[in-house]
Amino acid sequence: MNSRNLIKKNALLFAPMEGITDQAYRMAMQELYPEWDLFYTDFLRIPSEGLYTKSKILEHLGSEVFNSKRQNDKTIFQILASESSHIIESVTSIKDLGIDKLDLNLGCPSKKVNSHKGGAYLLSDHAALKKILLSIRDTFSGFFSVKIRIGYRDDLLFTETLKLIEDCGVEAITLHARTRDQLYLGRADWKYIKQAVKTVNIPLIGNGDIWTVEDIENCFHETGCHAVMCARGALKTPWMAGLYKENVGRIHMINQEMLNRTRAEQIDLYFHFLEKHYRKNGYREEVILKRFKGLCQFIFEDFFGAESIRSLFLRSRELSEFKANLESLQRASVYA
Repeated sequence: MNSRNLIKKNALLFAPMEGITDQAYRMAMQELYPEWDLFYTDFLRIPSEGLYTKSKILEHLGSEVFNSKRQNDKTIFQILASESSHIIESVTSIKDLGIDKLDLNLGCPSKKVNSHKGGAYLLSDHAALKKILLSIRDTFSGFFSVKIRIGYRDDLLFTETLKLIEDCGVEAITLHARTRDQLYLGRADWKYIKQAVKTVNIPLIGNGDIWTVEDIENCFHETGCHAVMCARGALKTPWMAGLYKENVGRIHMINQEMLNRTRAEQIDLYFHFLEKHYRKNGYREEVILKRFKGLCQFIFEDFFGAESIRSLFLRSRELSEFKANLESLQRASVYA
């Protein structure tokens, strides 16, 4: 599979996010906002003791996604591993299920993950990284990509890391332009994305502080990246891919009034489609409410009085109360 065929030039990718991008969430986003070119599962951690059954792997992907060619074609299965993980056996099971698109998480900043020598830690241990990459590449013939940061503690191994990844047969790299130790602080430094584009001959996907359609346009223009991945920005504006694609060439004409009007129109739809797919996947009302509250961090950010609005939704004791607050929000003049 040619990565340039899978990841189209100027594609927009919806990032993998732990605890969020499960089957139900991805199905809702693909139905409501199909302008996103690719979606990712949140990571499945490859175990060091024991093995996952194929049913467990399929559960992580989602059986509905697995059985839908349209959904499956737009979904990349992400894993997280360390040198001690049962990589060959696990990747073989993934391959045997017919999953043909795989991404390795080398950017996770979690203290627990890194203490077990996985995620971004591997950017500091090239011997272990090479072993893992070659184990996956030798086992898996489908599309194989990685998601990285510019380094673990610093950027001293950045160029060497990029070349190692490419030399091991990886077909695309997503770069979050921060170190692991920076977590999500400060501003992502896109100069590293530009440098990476010049360093490797495989598609480079830019990631980090893509909050607006202007950020998408600027990232393409400033870095020359092949595609852009949105994470927290996609949680704030899940309809951003469509907004961008509808306005290519005239991004400068988008004004705040238009953005506020679009947010007012979309936010109720967003939660409606999520509830439909959460219920379809058997989630109880209290679980749906918990999920909804978890999505409140960014979605109200542009509203007038955003902090008080967010607080109102977070205080909802029942799903019905959350939905009633949505109806009230639709009627209120909070979009100016």
